[in-house]
Amino acid sequence: MSLPLPPCVKPAESAPTQIARGLRARDVALLGGLVERYQAQLVRYLIYLTGRREHVEDLVQETWLRVLERGRQYDGRMRFEPWLFAIARHLALDLMRHRRVLSLDGAWQAGPAGDDGSFPASLPADGPSPFEAAARSEDAARLAASLAALEPIYREALLLRFQEEMSLLEIAGVVGAPVSTVASRIQRGLAALRARLAKEEDADGRS
Repeated sequence: MSLPLPPCVKPAESAPTQIARGLRARDVALLGGLVERYQAQLVRYLIYLTGRREHVEDLVQETWLRVLERGRQYDGRMRFEPWLFAIARHLALDLMRHRRVLSLDGAWQAGPAGDDGSFPASLPADGPSPFEAAARSEDAARLAASLAALEPIYREALLLRFQEEMSLLEIAGVVGAPVSTVASRIQRGLAALRARLAKEEDADGRS
C-alpha cells in the first residue's frame, strides 16, 4: 500500500524520503497511514521477540508514540521498517529488564490510531500460539511450532530475514550487532530449525 503524498512533494520522491518529510512535519495523517501499514508486522515481531502476548499492546502503542516524538531522527536514507523495529526492540528489552518478564540477555548468553489517540494492536485472543494461529496447513503448523521453540535471537533473526525480508545490514541495524553476527544467528537458527523438524518427522515415522 502506498502512502498519500503530502502537499508539495514530487511524485518521484522515494517512500523513505516521503516518510521522513512527514515525520519532521509531525503529519498526523501520514502517521495514521504508517500505523495502518505496519501495525500487523509490528505486533508479529514483538510476539516473536518476546514469545509472549502480554505487554505487546502497550509496547506497540509506546513504539508509535516514540515514532511521533523522535520522527526528526529518521532521515529517510534507509527503509522505515528497520528503524521502526529497532525502536520496538529497545522498548521490549527495556520492559523485560525492568519488569523481569523475561531475560532475553540470559537466554541469548546461554544459547549458541484510534479516536482517543491510541493504536489498537489487534492481538489474538486466547487459543493457539501466534505461530500456529498463522498456519494454513499441517506442515505450516509444524514449522510454526518449531520456530516457537527456538532461542529468541534465532527466532528473531529468521523472522526479520525471511518474513520481513530485511537485508543482513538492515537486521544488524535493528538488533545492534555486526553483520557477521547476524549471519551466524541466521545460520544457527536454520540449523536448529532443520534439526527440530527432522526430529519431529522421525518421531512421526515411528508412531
